[in-house]
Amino acid sequence: MIKVASYNIHKGIGLDRRRNPERVLEVLHEIDADVIALQEADRRFGARERVLPTHLLDGHSDWQPVDFGMRAASMGWHGNVILVRKSARITGCGPIHLPSLEPRGAVRADIHTADDLRLRVVGMHLDLSGLWRRRQAAAVLAHVDGCPQPHPTVLMGDLNEWSNAGCLRDFCRDYAIAATGPSFHSRRPVGRLDRIMVSRELKVIECGVHASLAARQASDHLPIWAVVERA
Repeated sequence: MIKVASYNIHKGIGLDRRRNPERVLEVLHEIDADVIALQEADRRFGARERVLPTHLLDGHSDWQPVDFGMRAASMGWHGNVILVRKSARITGCGPIHLPSLEPRGAVRADIHTADDLRLRVVGMHLDLSGLWRRRQAAAVLAHVDGCPQPHPTVLMGDLNEWSNAGCLRDFCRDYAIAATGPSFHSRRPVGRLDRIMVSRELKVIECGVHASLAARQASDHLPIWAVVERA
């Protein structure tokens, strides 16, 4: 079994309007997932610097960021980051270029865990427009289908989809959606904008929304998580 999580960290800015990467890391420690997809993990303007400093992860966590080699100051691609245990081996990775009107992207990492599980993980942050979300979902699915080596796959991120139609219907053709619950807004969660989806080779054992006091203060989204295993 492996625990995965997705978290839109809102550029590290909490409901008190303060940027606090240590608070974000506290929430990640509470979740204690093996693989984490972060969204809005870079600053918005300028060099788009990473929100979580390298020294903070290196010295105070058990995670390493997947290096996509896109921007020197950033940790991921268009704010999308994948964190994995330091004991895991990253066997492949790359950005996924999405069609969009505004800067959007997704990232993919192939992971070989210490428990000998080979897993493909995609982290994404989709558009506010339903039409563009469906185009972006198609791009993500095409990218995964085009990978030369198949692996059990987890797709997760902030889909910005308020309904159970649209891009969710596209993903549902090949993936099962974990029933994690509402994650937005963190003050009063009503929207299921954040999703975890698994391919047919995997099944969800347990899942939920992490709604600790720290999580309710650290971002406008609550993190979601799921425990998955081979089907």
